[in-house]
Amino acid sequence: MVETSGAYALIGAGPMGLAAAKVLAEQGIPFQGFELHSDVGGLWDIDGPKSTMYETAHLISSKRMTEFTDFPMDASVAEYPSHRAMKNYFHAFADRFGLREHFRFNSEVTEVAPLGGPGDGWRVTWRDKEGEHRQDFAGVLIANGTLSEPNMPEFPGRFDGELIHSSAYRYPDQLEGKRVLIVGGGNSGCDIAVDAIHHAVRCDLSMRRGYYFVPKYVFGRPADTIGGRIRLPMWLKRRIDGLILGWFVGNPQKYGFPKPDYKLYESHPVVNSLVLYHAGHGDLRVRPDIEQIEGKTVYFRDGHSDEYDMILAATGYKLHYPFIDRDLLNWQGDAPHLYLNAMHPERDDLFVLGMVEATGLGWQGRHEQAELVARYIKGLQNGCPVAAELKATKSGRFERATGGMNYLKLARMAYYVDKATYRKTVTGWIDRMRKAAA
Repeated sequence: MVETSGAYALIGAGPMGLAAAKVLAEQGIPFQGFELHSDVGGLWDIDGPKSTMYETAHLISSKRMTEFTDFPMDASVAEYPSHRAMKNYFHAFADRFGLREHFRFNSEVTEVAPLGGPGDGWRVTWRDKEGEHRQDFAGVLIANGTLSEPNMPEFPGRFDGELIHSSAYRYPDQLEGKRVLIVGGGNSGCDIAVDAIHHAVRCDLSMRRGYYFVPKYVFGRPADTIGGRIRLPMWLKRRIDGLILGWFVGNPQKYGFPKPDYKLYESHPVVNSLVLYHAGHGDLRVRPDIEQIEGKTVYFRDGHSDEYDMILAATGYKLHYPFIDRDLLNWQGDAPHLYLNAMHPERDDLFVLGMVEATGLGWQGRHEQAELVARYIKGLQNGCPVAAELKATKSGRFERATGGMNYLKLARMAYYVDKATYRKTVTGWIDRMRKAAA
């Protein structure tokens, strides 16, 4: 039996889903939330069925540059909180705004299908301990996260040791007594490499391309608070930040790290104060890309080879919305092509929330994205002229809010935006719709 509802379906109770639930409730928009896990928090709950968290994980941005503006983290929370502190934060956020009551927990959405054309609504199918259920909704907001589907590469040859993706890494004792090769030099790869230095017999780090390394502290303060709120022309920001990185990081190439083949901020930097320290002490060897694998022997492109017991692929994640047809999301290349990474060009009843990355965007930037969508839905219902203008804008030709940045053509950068450009556009629409509704 299919029930009908004029409400919206909200998929996911991670931090993005919680932000969406909060603003939907504030705007008086009825909705029903669905969450696979037994509680809120998303990937920040290491015990969640889709969590890709590991025990030693911490935020790579400071708490004051990451927190929701109207719900600051407690003074007792560390400047770079652990995943457990973040889980507690999101639990407290849900408590403060009464969000749990809006969600069905232990409920896996298995299919989202349109009932007809734009505006006709959607049929959502989900499964829980009582079986399978269906319900029709006026619209759907997808907020199931971007870091749950491993991007596992195919390696040349056959490896006879243990091969895992970083998503399967939880505790350092998984590395105990092993010769470990970590493939991928991003933030997770470097974090896990530091774990391996202390627990594995040996750790090498294979990197295809270079990264810019950012220390967590500059002049005794979290690095992202130094000028993080000041808007500078990119050419000047690169010059100033490059000078600071030179002072505090030096030249990573002298430790064997490859030189980046792109400009600063054209890919996400590695925020890690320890990996260069250990490389400088000889605790970590940096290797180039893999040429071939035979048994437990790995041959690298520079002619070196060595034996390993474990290869850990820290190669990132793919966008994954398995319950909805890709064509319905306007996929282009490696990601859905949506206005401000959230709004479908043709449909006003389908939104993707949280499919946005930017250096320094924080949870407040994502909260603003959710507020934009909620105010847009409400504005259309109330005949708001600004909402009508936004509808025309998103239906026309639009580009991603890159601010002119030439981001690397990689899957993980396909939904990257320039923070200042993005937030200025989003908050501009919000302010105009707020004033129109006053």
